[in-house]
Amino acid sequence: TLGTQTDYRDGEAQTDPYSPEYIVRSGSVPEILALATLTWGRGLPAGQAEMEIIDRIREKRAWEAALPPMDSPSNIAKRLKMMEAMERKEWAYREAEIDKLQKVQMEAFKKLLQRREENQNELNAMRLNDHWENHQKAKKEKMRKIQHDCALMLRKLIAKRKNWMGKLERRDIIREYKDFGSQTYAPLSRIGFFPDNNSDYYAVKNYYLNTFAGLCELEKSAPPSFFPIKIKAPKPKCHITKTGYIKRSGRLEVVLKQVHE
Repeated sequence: TLGTQTDYRDGEAQTDPYSPEYIVRSGSVPEILALATLTWGRGLPAGQAEMEIIDRIREKRAWEAALPPMDSPSNIAKRLKMMEAMERKEWAYREAEIDKLQKVQMEAFKKLLQRREENQNELNAMRLNDHWENHQKAKKEKMRKIQHDCALMLRKLIAKRKNWMGKLERRDIIREYKDFGSQTYAPLSRIGFFPDNNSDYYAVKNYYLNTFAGLCELEKSAPPSFFPIKIKAPKPKCHITKTGYIKRSGRLEVVLKQVHE
């Protein structure tokens, strides 16, 4: 009534079935020896195909037992007819097996061809996608160049329209400094001005302010009257009692003063 729990399943520890040695008696042919070529995993356990083979072996043995003896010309002729009929039957069975194998091979070939066609279609789709992306990039680059050329030509036409007579005009400095959108205040990068290149042009660089030695030297040169710090105590903005309490009237007075300001 007791059982044990092992660490392994029976299926993991199961080996191939044991086939003991045997001795055949003289004059006897056991039927099971016809299945000696079948082993575990290769025909065993028996399926539909193995059962058909066993039935054919039994049928052939029964046919061999039914063959007439070769003791008379009539029996010999009958035996030859039976052998020819059996041979035609064997050839028909063999042709059926060949047809079956060919059908299996054709199905396998169809699957392989279908898989190869699918892989080729995927590869073609990837190539078409890459080709389409390259065309899209070239299209965007071409459109960008066309837009850039269009803006350039429009600026040229606008500038030419301002002076369509072709007269030479002097520079009006007053008008340039009056207009905050002129080249004086907002120069354009397309005419060769790049403000980021001279970003530190207006930065103050001083030896006395940027270095510790300069600060020490500046402190030595400064008169002593600069260093004393005079701090004046702020006057109270509201009425404070001797105990340090601010009256409510004083707080309201400060609020009214802020509102008035």
